[in-house]
Amino acid sequence: MKIILPDKSQLDLQNGATALDATSAIGKRLAADAVAAKINGMLVDLNHSLDDGDVVEIVTLASPEGLEVLRHSAAHVLADAVMQLYPGARLGIGPAISDGFYYDFQLPRPASEADLPAIEAKMAEIVKNAAPFKRRELGRDEANALFAGQPLKLELIGELPPEDALSVYSNDEFTDLCRGPHIPDTGRLKAFQLLSLAGAYWRGDEKNPMLTRIYGTAFPSGKELEQHLQNLKEAERRDHRLLGRQLDLFHIDEEVGAGLPLWHPKGALVRKIIEDLWREAHLANGYEMVMIPHIASADLWKTSGHWDFYRENMYSPMDIEGQEYIVKPMNCPGHIKIYKSRVRSYRELPIRWAELGTVYRYERSGVLHGLLRVRGFTQDDAHIFCRPDQLEDEIQSVIRFVLFMLKTFGFDQYDVFLSTRPEKSVGSDENWERATGALKASLEKSGLNYGVDPGEGVFYGPKIDLKIRDALGRAWQCTTIQVDFNLPERFDVTYVGEDNQEHRPIMIHRALLGSLERFVGCLIEHYAGAFPLWLAPVQAVILPVADRHMDYAGQVAERLSRESIRVELDYSKESVGKKIRNAEVDKVPYMLVVGDREEDAGTVSVRSYAEGDLGSRPCEELAADLARQVEEKS
Repeated sequence: MKIILPDKSQLDLQNGATALDATSAIGKRLAADAVAAKINGMLVDLNHSLDDGDVVEIVTLASPEGLEVLRHSAAHVLADAVMQLYPGARLGIGPAISDGFYYDFQLPRPASEADLPAIEAKMAEIVKNAAPFKRRELGRDEANALFAGQPLKLELIGELPPEDALSVYSNDEFTDLCRGPHIPDTGRLKAFQLLSLAGAYWRGDEKNPMLTRIYGTAFPSGKELEQHLQNLKEAERRDHRLLGRQLDLFHIDEEVGAGLPLWHPKGALVRKIIEDLWREAHLANGYEMVMIPHIASADLWKTSGHWDFYRENMYSPMDIEGQEYIVKPMNCPGHIKIYKSRVRSYRELPIRWAELGTVYRYERSGVLHGLLRVRGFTQDDAHIFCRPDQLEDEIQSVIRFVLFMLKTFGFDQYDVFLSTRPEKSVGSDENWERATGALKASLEKSGLNYGVDPGEGVFYGPKIDLKIRDALGRAWQCTTIQVDFNLPERFDVTYVGEDNQEHRPIMIHRALLGSLERFVGCLIEHYAGAFPLWLAPVQAVILPVADRHMDYAGQVAERLSRESIRVELDYSKESVGKKIRNAEVDKVPYMLVVGDREEDAGTVSVRSYAEGDLGSRPCEELAADLARQVEEKS
């Protein structure tokens, strides 16, 4: 039989050959690197049988799919180890995730992170055995009998459609319910480590039992694993929650409420700097500012469709004089109401309205995470009302605006995704196709490489998502651009066209930075708390050597303040060395030491947080240089 390779070439194989046979026929090196295969686009095990005419792509650990297969297999090895060490444990699920894997267990006795080395050692024994992963399909009754002592697995089996085939994978004496695929044998798991242990409700529902979740990671080589572990240590050092307290930026007080951050003066100042830049940039790009209330009648959310499609993320209604009100989860219906306050002409379009609008969404306590996942946050929000002939130009304009804003904050690496229609959605097929086509065409004209994220659009329309990459290469969801035909129809939004007839505008929802809370958290971790000069809450601290230098220090501070440099003066009785250490802990960009020599010469001794000792400079020259750096945002 003949199979077709990705380059369209053909390969002759014996009838009954497997994907593994194909790898061997292509080359020994590929056979050694292969962990799975794609047959006609479907990811399968290497021992999957081939048919004449199949299109076959060999999957190695160098690919994202191969790494996912490796980590999924590591989760099975983890489950095998736990079942040996904790007889009677009940199995939950064990998927691969973005940077590793986890498995959920209902354990017969408590476990802690002190137990992870023993579990890891048992995993190493299983790996050493190099037992093959063997797949077999079962009937429903046979599967129920096999997992009779595993109620969580029985629950999963009971929810699968009757027509779906059930498959299990076994290695040695361990068997788990799984669709696969897996690496050929456990011995291919060369570099892995267990990382942490946490509690997790079964299937994420707080009404279900609390399970023990064990996290781990796996890589093709020990070198890659070591690099990842170093990155984890660096990520821990950059944790915005710790730096938020250390740098006196924000904190979350449980008496105020989980997921509701309190901004301290320095953190509020960083926000103000971001907000000022945001407003200036929007005004320069043809946007107008609007403001809407924080609550609105429940009727508004019923008209918008949020009541039906988003209610689980909305807070319960409050009764005000017999009428139900809800704190807003979105800004868009309010902006629509401003649009509808009078008749609009085609000549006015496009209309671009922006607001730093605070919204409130119900997030379960288990997913709250510092500034990155909160219950009350301020959206970098805007809505564009445009004619159909303006749609692509407006999307391209937003894309250019996005790239400018992200570059200003120091982000030049990002992943772009086109998210298509989800299963739960509203609107006609025609409108969805039109909106998706406009987004796709705009991306292509902008020259951006992008992937497709099937089914990840919002209920009212498709979207472009842009995920920035930080200093550690981690992806952060910030930007979204959404095309919406639905809300203009629900609210009967119109404009009067050139023909004096009413027409329906198209609505674009867009956020450039996402929520300010999340974006600030991202900035803290990206810069490890050492903000660039223009963004730092304190840009320079003046360190007098002795009390007699206080007057001169005050003169330096006044000169810098005239250039709008945010400066502080350290009045403490500490030594200069201790003052410098304190300023470095606070990550102040510049430390300016003044003593007898500096006062006599009209200079300052400059120390940079990033570069160390920069020597002595005239005060006037330094003031001008710092002002230039702030202006250029360098």
